[in-house]
Amino acid sequence: MPIPVALITGCSSGIGRALADAFKSAGYQVWAGARRAEDLAELAAAGFTAVPLDVNDPQAIGEVVAHLERQVGGLDVLINNAGYGAMGPLLDGGAPALRRQFETNVFSLVELTRACFPLLRTSRGLVINIGSVSGVLVTPFAGAYCASKAAVHALSDALRLELAPFAIHVLEVQPGAIASHFGDNASREAEAMIDETSPWWPLRQGIRARAGASQDQPTPAETVARQILAAAQRGKPPRLLRLGNGSRALPLLAALPGSLLDRVLSKRFGLDVKL
Repeated sequence: MPIPVALITGCSSGIGRALADAFKSAGYQVWAGARRAEDLAELAAAGFTAVPLDVNDPQAIGEVVAHLERQVGGLDVLINNAGYGAMGPLLDGGAPALRRQFETNVFSLVELTRACFPLLRTSRGLVINIGSVSGVLVTPFAGAYCASKAAVHALSDALRLELAPFAIHVLEVQPGAIASHFGDNASREAEAMIDETSPWWPLRQGIRARAGASQDQPTPAETVARQILAAAQRGKPPRLLRLGNGSRALPLLAALPGSLLDRVLSKRFGLDVKL
């Protein structure tokens, strides 16, 4: 029986690395994508097929897919995991920051899935898109990130229907707080955005609070990875999987009446003031 093959993006740390470990332990040949040379060396040393993959680089995508086609000829699981969280006031970042966020979190997902489609079709494979509960509960100072994950949700729904005739399944995962470097990276994004000239300078502690919110009692990435693996191995994978601390409570919070939700979020992130 042939060894199943999984291609996972963003494997340098966090959920991506935990997924690579989980699928490898389950007998998959894991093609682990990362950008930095030191991360690729570590992944190769751990027994993965480490592939240089910047998801925003069409040439890199083409080379990885061509390599897969030559070496394997099919693809059982594609996990679109690579992404980051842009933090800060929407109007401070403007269209350039929003564009960068969507390039990585949204456009690359479509382009990589598009490139892998012939291989997925051959294997009657599975696409797993890592979204976020932030696509359901929109919060201040994370508008670009929340919008990108809402787009991932919409695209996953469309892809699930459009790929079904080819026997390709689509599973969207909406994690809550997961132990990873996401919070550190989000905090760096926020600090780069915070500026004394911004009208939101007096609210900078609220920006910092939002950037660190993803690490509020986080669930271990390994726990989440095992649950995703179990879902992937079902005969018919679920369409949506919510995992990790807050992944169930936050969508319920989003269902509150709008005026009440606004008051809750304004108080949480220091926006209940007049400037």
